[in-house]
Amino acid sequence: MTDQLRIALAQLNPKVGDLKGNLALARGALADADAAGADILLLSELFLTGYFPDDLLFKPQFVKDSIAAARALVADTAQSEVALILPTIWQDGAKLHNAVLVAEKGDIKAIRYKRELPNADVFYEQRYFEPGPLPMPVTIKGVPIGIPICEDTWHSSVCEHLAMRGAEIMLCPNGSPYWADKQHIRKDLVRARVAEDGVPMLYLNQVGGQDELVYDGASFAIEPGDKLVLQGKSFEPDFIVSDWTRTDNGWTCADGRIEDLTSVEEAPWRACVLGLRDYVLKNGFSHVMLGLSGGIDSAVVAAMAADALGPDKVHAIMLPYRYTSEASLHDAKDCADRLGLRYDVIAIGDPVDAALRELQPIFGDRPLDLAEENIQSRMRGTMLMAVSNKLGSMLLTTGNKSEVGVGYATIYGDMNGGYNPLKDMFKMQVYALADWRNKHMPGDCLGREGVVIPQSIIDKAPSAELRPDQKDQDSLPPYPVLDDILLCMVEEEMALAEIVARGHDKAVVQRIERLVNIAEYKRRQAAPGPKLSPRAFGLGRRYPITNGYKDVSLG
Repeated sequence: MTDQLRIALAQLNPKVGDLKGNLALARGALADADAAGADILLLSELFLTGYFPDDLLFKPQFVKDSIAAARALVADTAQSEVALILPTIWQDGAKLHNAVLVAEKGDIKAIRYKRELPNADVFYEQRYFEPGPLPMPVTIKGVPIGIPICEDTWHSSVCEHLAMRGAEIMLCPNGSPYWADKQHIRKDLVRARVAEDGVPMLYLNQVGGQDELVYDGASFAIEPGDKLVLQGKSFEPDFIVSDWTRTDNGWTCADGRIEDLTSVEEAPWRACVLGLRDYVLKNGFSHVMLGLSGGIDSAVVAAMAADALGPDKVHAIMLPYRYTSEASLHDAKDCADRLGLRYDVIAIGDPVDAALRELQPIFGDRPLDLAEENIQSRMRGTMLMAVSNKLGSMLLTTGNKSEVGVGYATIYGDMNGGYNPLKDMFKMQVYALADWRNKHMPGDCLGREGVVIPQSIIDKAPSAELRPDQKDQDSLPPYPVLDDILLCMVEEEMALAEIVARGHDKAVVQRIERLVNIAEYKRRQAAPGPKLSPRAFGLGRRYPITNGYKDVSLG
């Protein structure tokens, strides 16, 4: 039995389904662990398959190939002094498990199965896996180690069982996605487990974007006595090596690196940038484009895109019509210049007017309404998609959560696009982030420093500019009011009477509820975007399109 352990945490960015690529990442981490003289290497949850593979797990060949990749990595340990803790899928007869393999000297020394399978929010592991029994510790380098897998740490029974059976250190692999305050929520959870069991825990989280989820890394370790002894980077890959010593009071970290966490102000920006970057690159694109209108939303998306991919990989296009103001024309070009983007103008006057002429026999003398306004938006969408197809750029869409929530967006128009960085961000959050970005240069970003979003864009009243002198608040409540109602309605699931009790007008609340409900069909067809809150539209909030329920709490 040793009194010294060097433990390596590989905070990496796997890709779901990329068995070959993930195996290469794992082999690189094993080589790094060898070079660092580590005793143990821990990889993050379901590392080889990527987290989470969803219905790939119903494909027998995928399961077979995943297990073969795991066996290949186990074989690689034959030439290593490192004990590898490999989270992966594993079959026990006909049962499929979320598992960890402990491998040394080319052999599987132990297998443990995840006990507590999440079945809410964004993960439905009970759909795919069988739960394991309460796990026993695994002896690695002579030391009893507990390996609770992600959700297992949220249930005190698993860690308590491991500690009571002699586990002296907990090594916890995770696939924990970001949302607001998540880093602090995780720490509070681990503090509780460590305080209850008197055993230090090393918490490893993966990093990277996967469709609508963003994993922020920020791996850490806590010792009894509420001591943070290890903190990895946020929103970036990291390889974290720490030295541990056995004392009369248990194991303590003799040498651990502590990085600063991203601030609560910076974290949403970093999450959007990382989610966008990985969505673009992991899907085989190298550059993006967007319609730059001179408004706040497209300006923020342009800045995020420049930070994610570099200014030379972002193409901004202004598509003016007769209602586009000179201020918008000026602001769009100013924003593109500040960000260093390619900027083009495609006028839509002729094609929109031609469409209206051709429709006139059917429209007749009916008054102008949303039909004519939406033609403008859909013509812009058509032009942008044409450029996307021709140049091979991914089109970004720019609607925020407030607008998407109430359907204030045109399906097949400004909703066109492959990814929406603002999908889970309320309008006032967009303004706050624009102001923050003008004052800060975020870490791991490729854009320019300084005021990249013109102040005139931040200051002016938002408008779709689809008719003369149009303002968003002609048809919507002021955004601070709308955002609070949507926060209560969508994220808190509050009854209408509770929302009114907060001081909101009854008729406004009822109208917003109706708009939210009837816009569900649009949201089902909307581009994916990073989940930033506990309740995002789409992933995490699934309401029926055909919905007869009525909230009668207001009478």
